[in-house]
Amino acid sequence: MSTTTVDSAGSGTKLYKHKPTAAALKGAIQLGIGYAVGNLSSKPDRDVLMQDFSVVESAFLPSEGSNMTPAHHYPDFRLKTYAPLAFRYFRELFGIKPDDYLYSICNEPLIELSNPGASSSWFYLTSDDEFIIKTVQHKEAEFLQKLLPGYYMNLNQNPRTLLPKFYGLYCIQCGGVTVRVVVMNNVLPRAIKMHYKYDLKGSSYKRRASRKERVKSSPTFKDLDFQEMSEGLHFDADTYSALMKTLQRDCRVLESFKIMDYSLLLGVHVLDRKLLSRGSRCDSRKGQKVLYSTALESIQGNVKAPEPVADDDTFGGIPAKHKDENLLIFLGIIDILQSYRFIKKVEHSWKALVHDGDTVSVHRPSFYADRFLKFMGSTVFKKIHPLRGASSKRKRTSMNAAKSASQEFLSPHREEKKEEKKAQSLDNLDGNFYSSSKQPDILPRVSFKATEKDEEDLDNGEERRASSSTIALEDPLPSLSRSQSDSELDVYLRHTDSPRPPAGADQSLVSQQQ
Repeated sequence: MSTTTVDSAGSGTKLYKHKPTAAALKGAIQLGIGYAVGNLSSKPDRDVLMQDFSVVESAFLPSEGSNMTPAHHYPDFRLKTYAPLAFRYFRELFGIKPDDYLYSICNEPLIELSNPGASSSWFYLTSDDEFIIKTVQHKEAEFLQKLLPGYYMNLNQNPRTLLPKFYGLYCIQCGGVTVRVVVMNNVLPRAIKMHYKYDLKGSSYKRRASRKERVKSSPTFKDLDFQEMSEGLHFDADTYSALMKTLQRDCRVLESFKIMDYSLLLGVHVLDRKLLSRGSRCDSRKGQKVLYSTALESIQGNVKAPEPVADDDTFGGIPAKHKDENLLIFLGIIDILQSYRFIKKVEHSWKALVHDGDTVSVHRPSFYADRFLKFMGSTVFKKIHPLRGASSKRKRTSMNAAKSASQEFLSPHREEKKEEKKAQSLDNLDGNFYSSSKQPDILPRVSFKATEKDEEDLDNGEERRASSSTIALEDPLPSLSRSQSDSELDVYLRHTDSPRPPAGADQSLVSQQQ
């Protein structure tokens, strides 16, 4: 805490004998960042070199001011700026102008946010919703500085990413307290109400929100809560593909850096409920300062932005559905400054002895990335198949149409084939009838005039019989047409059904006919 004494001149001077207040720390952070960015403007632009990632600049800012520093009403403090040229490049890559960066951070007091996680970090939000300032531990700050060359390479290749966007790393030493802060993009805009918030890792061990967290007005739930409360968020095919492609790419980058224990921060806004409580700050994202900072901009692919709702702005949210509800999704990967160091290996080994090793959050990076992606791609995010019924119906209709068309096409051929088979069978039957020993004794004469088509068909049938050479007929009777053969068959069937006359009677009848 701070104490106030009065000097001999009667002027009040704050002497911080103990820890400074949170307000004093916030003011020192804002002043220090403003000084560092302003001092950087005097340096010429140039390409980032490898040694720029390891540079640490230090400056002392007394309360009375100096030739190089402004006077202020905070206690004396020392400012350290890590890799200033590298972070200036990152800010330029995302389209952040120095004046806008200073205005966002230094113009109005920072807004303190609650921390739902297990870490002891403090979170501050700028008044325009653009930036988050988070306190980090000494090892995390060191790890981030070592990570900068790989981070630089990844951003050059892939500016569209769900990984945190780091804009600056600073250290404030004030009143015996050392605070390290990192400036990042804000994943969840405060101007739009988040009906649900989740911190998801893909693990199940102790992944349920505590009672203390649940009673908050805007609690942050975890993996087991999501599985109980939701059946998954459904996206159209293009958005789902772009989202999963971005997650896969980011996870492989983190795996290459041996990073684990990261989370997906997920905010859900239900459009069907009460819309935005629009206030003075709600228009801040319309003049967006940071490129690729919204969820929709951060995912891979050419995903079309949704149509804005009446008197509303989507704030870069990704359109999704849950049952019959229309949603806007805001998301980003957070807490990436946990490497799989010795202490984490010991933690995993100890937890694996007591619990299932695959369910705990601390795990080797490759397994952690695969489990994370599997959980996100199958449980959290799902693909919509809106045209499944319609497509199957169209498929059935097209199949029926094709079937009917094929039937129409094949029916004349089938009829012709059927007639040909019938003609062949009758011809064969005629041949067998005349050559068999069981010929009927009486054969009626059927007189009719054959058409040209019948004679043509008969010629074709005779040619087929001649080519097949299967039956040799020496028929003394005159050739019959198909219709004549049909009549002949009917007569034959009637006579075969009736009792046969005696042999003598047959000869007498034949002699009479002759």
